Amino acid sequence: MKARPADQRALLDVVDLDIRIRQAVHALSKPAQAPRLAALQGEVAAASRVVTDLLGAKEDADLEVARIEADVKVVSERRARDEARLAASTNPKDAQALESELDSLARRTRTLEDAELEAMERVESAAAAVADAEAIVAALVDERDALEAAAGAEAAVQNQRRSTAERDRAGVAAGVPADLLARYDLLATRNAGAALLRRRTCEGCRMELSGTELQAVRSAADDDVVECPQCGCILVRTEESGL
Repeated sequence: MKARPADQRALLDVVDLDIRIRQAVHALSKPAQAPRLAALQGEVAAASRVVTDLLGAKEDADLEVARIEADVKVVSERRARDEARLAASTNPKDAQALESELDSLARRTRTLEDAELEAMERVESAAAAVADAEAIVAALVDERDALEAAAGAEAAVQNQRRSTAERDRAGVAAGVPADLLARYDLLATRNAGAALLRRRTCEGCRMELSGTELQAVRSAADDDVVECPQCGCILVRTEESGL
């Protein structure tokens, strides 16, 4: 294949732009925030389950307080009725029975009040645990939101870089002969596609050409399209090649 040296050198610009495009595509497919975001998904779910469990425990404690308060109300109403009956009673035997029941109700009231205090302490403790757990969830969600925002901003940058590189690549490629560009595109599927020969070394595979290989390159005409004997990419020769 023949191609003007200037056209061959233009391939180096195509290579550089293709590298930029691949780098942008890679950054878009694997954002730096992705590992932490994946971990946060599990952490938020686990922390949310903890909140749900703690809310259940608080609800149970609230129900216990409500039950005790209902019992206290019943006992209080019974005491009020007995006290009214005792005040109106003229029968000593009935009065004695009412006094005995009032003593029992008083003891029941103290027991319920103690139980209510303990239940309210459990409610307070459960509420504090829920608040702490919700704070953890909120912190994780804030971190997730911040990372998603950063990932979105980075994606916008990479999309812009990709778009710019693709535009520039199309402009450069338009000036390269179709057959040379097609050969480059084919080779680029398995190697660098094209690379500068610098100081007798192919920059595509970083291998130094042997004396025999260099002699073959020296013997080629300037417009011959020479491929690296090591990796097969197009060798672009300049004054830096050391020939």
